[in-house]
Amino acid sequence: MTGHIDAHHHVWSLARGDYGWLTPELAPIHRDYSLEDALPLFDHAGVTASVLVQAAPTVAETRYLLDVAKRSEGVVKGVVGWVDFGAGDAIPALTRLARDPLLKGVRPMLQDLPDPAWILRAEVGRTLAALPRLGLRFDALVKPAQLPALLTMLDRHPDLAVVIDHGAKPDIKGGMWQPWARYMRALADNPRVRCKLSGLVTEAGPGWTIDALRRYVDYLVEIFGPQRLMWGSDWPVVNLAATYQSWYAATIALTAQWSAEDRAALMGGTARRFYGL
Repeated sequence: MTGHIDAHHHVWSLARGDYGWLTPELAPIHRDYSLEDALPLFDHAGVTASVLVQAAPTVAETRYLLDVAKRSEGVVKGVVGWVDFGAGDAIPALTRLARDPLLKGVRPMLQDLPDPAWILRAEVGRTLAALPRLGLRFDALVKPAQLPALLTMLDRHPDLAVVIDHGAKPDIKGGMWQPWARYMRALADNPRVRCKLSGLVTEAGPGWTIDALRRYVDYLVEIFGPQRLMWGSDWPVVNLAATYQSWYAATIALTAQWSAEDRAALMGGTARRFYGL
């Protein structure tokens, strides 16, 4: 497999009707986005493979994404799907979905749940414990408020492979540093944890600059090391504050001093190893 991997992007069809968060107020992205829309953007960035990530809290959407992946002629190498981790039938549902080799991981939409410690509930823990046996990884869609519970969860599930999406969404626009930085360092101390360099321009807002991003990116590089970071576009959500091309260009600028080996890890190697692509 040559070329870059986009380790985090979405597609959606509004008529499917299960994207509760995707309202008309989010005007730049409140329309359909297909894999066909993404392909020219992939070409521009030298992306030859991708990981497609859930955007709706339904098993139906996961099946939709697996179908998109199957029809992608090998471009989509993996899907991160969804089940209701707290449901009594969560493990049978996951077992059925995991029969598809394109399902690589699952992602509850933790950032949207009112209980920041939801991940520590007993019924959720039973589902988490089943993931390694099913060959699945865990994508942590979190904001700083959920990080203390995530730390505890890691201690309870020592076999679970975890990646933190979007650097845990620090409020870059508001200049937030603590407690985000402290929690992220504690998470990075666990060698099983990976982190996605994605979604940061959205947290910086439409007036973002590379300099505003640099402090956060440099810190993630410092605590995780380049070999445990993976790049994702977070397209089309990225369109709220930037474009696919401008976020890719910013990444190249922010990693200009990196070795070829480290950049290759960020732009594909880490994702390939983590997700088993």
